[in-house]
Amino acid sequence: MFPAGDDKAGKGLPNKLFFRIGEVSRLVGVEPYVLRYWETEFPAIAPRKTGGSHRLYRRKDVELLLKIKDLLYEKRYTLEGARQALRSQKRQPVKVIEASPPPDLFSDSVIPDIRRGLSEILEILK
Repeated sequence: MFPAGDDKAGKGLPNKLFFRIGEVSRLVGVEPYVLRYWETEFPAIAPRKTGGSHRLYRRKDVELLLKIKDLLYEKRYTLEGARQALRSQKRQPVKVIEASPPPDLFSDSVIPDIRRGLSEILEILK
């Protein structure tokens, strides 16, 4: 469903800060007792609890639950294997892309490039 390390896990989630367990259950596609069990197996899932002991999951919790479901149900990992896969995803270094300085928009050499780019876009749109 969602490749490891893919950010598509959060796509399609309602734009909310907190989700109740029933909502999360529907979004992830597992029963609430499975979510409660995964909380005990994956310490990174830590929903807040209200005064009445209702669980409130954050968006990042739901995204993590979707990744866990993918690892367990689609890729057929064991619980330990899924824990290790999630740990290894965390440790992967983030690529830093160096930005080039912006071109001088008022120089004469930039205007022909802009025109050429706009012409190419026009050709694509035709």
